[in-house]
Amino acid sequence: MRQVRQLPENVDERAQHLFKMLVEHYLKDGNPVGSKTLAASRDITVSSATIRNIMVDLETRGLVTSPHTSAGRVPTHQGLRFFVESLISVSPMEADAVRHLHRELSPDLGPTELVESASQLLSHLTHMAGVVTVRRPEQVSLRQVEFLHLSGGRVLVILVVNDHEVQNRVIHPDRDYTEAELTRAANYINAEFFGQSLSGIRAGILDSMRGDKDRLNALMETALDVASKAFPSEGEEDEDGCVVSGETNLLDSLPSIEAVRELYDAFAHKSAIVHLLDRCLDSDGIQLFIGEESGYRALDDYSLVTARYQANGQVAGVLGVVGPTRMAYEKVIPVVDVTARLLGAAMDHRSPEG
Repeated sequence: MRQVRQLPENVDERAQHLFKMLVEHYLKDGNPVGSKTLAASRDITVSSATIRNIMVDLETRGLVTSPHTSAGRVPTHQGLRFFVESLISVSPMEADAVRHLHRELSPDLGPTELVESASQLLSHLTHMAGVVTVRRPEQVSLRQVEFLHLSGGRVLVILVVNDHEVQNRVIHPDRDYTEAELTRAANYINAEFFGQSLSGIRAGILDSMRGDKDRLNALMETALDVASKAFPSEGEEDEDGCVVSGETNLLDSLPSIEAVRELYDAFAHKSAIVHLLDRCLDSDGIQLFIGEESGYRALDDYSLVTARYQANGQVAGVLGVVGPTRMAYEKVIPVVDVTARLLGAAMDHRSPEG
């Protein structure tokens, strides 16, 4: 993966002030900013010549670049990183917007509806693409499984995963099993696969069957049948664990048809987006990828602002906003932060702190 995270050192206060003004002008209208524009500000007391010299120094440091032969400059992706981490003034969300999030992310909704609603809200509030992931089976470790016989050949699967998180689902095995058969299958899976990822259990049973044909008996067949219905196989979970809304909001920012194709391919297959957001699962607070920092070519001209959200004291997933690198970071960051807290609160039916 490509990473561009090295920030410049010893940028003096005057240069920082001028650079901050340049970035704010650029984020507002998207045009290169010239020395005369900066000199016209009431906050600037130095000459245009001095400003030009400072701009040359900032360009040498990799913070700005001249996109054309004009005198104007724009911030580089490294410059935007410096701006966000060192100079930005984040604006709190408006009270009406927070109340709207509260209403829409209601604890009365189911987990799937909450994730879909959060994705749509992120898109609506930022006019960009909203993305929400949930923890997928390869990130969930088995603690205990129990199979309960139901009528009509159905089986209730009770899963205890990670740190005492309980999941229930009803499956339809290939045949009707007795309570005793289901108990033996559960005991086998608990003994052999405790602490392993859900996505690897079915493959693990198959490997055991291949490695010890003498054990290819009714127990193994029962375990494989119910496991194939209760646990996904590796590779089935990537796209199911990601909801994207508002991709069309990014059309105006795309420079070419090829760029449109690449971006929509990334959203359609989702694997790049999912893997990128997975990198945020172990990080607190807001995480930001600007341009090439993502490591994915389709996102080279985009930024991703993310935050993980929690439910029942456990990390449940990551949400974020994908938009042009020229976005209003000071407004997008609080939207992502508040949405993450409210989504987690709705999922575990508690009120967020602060």
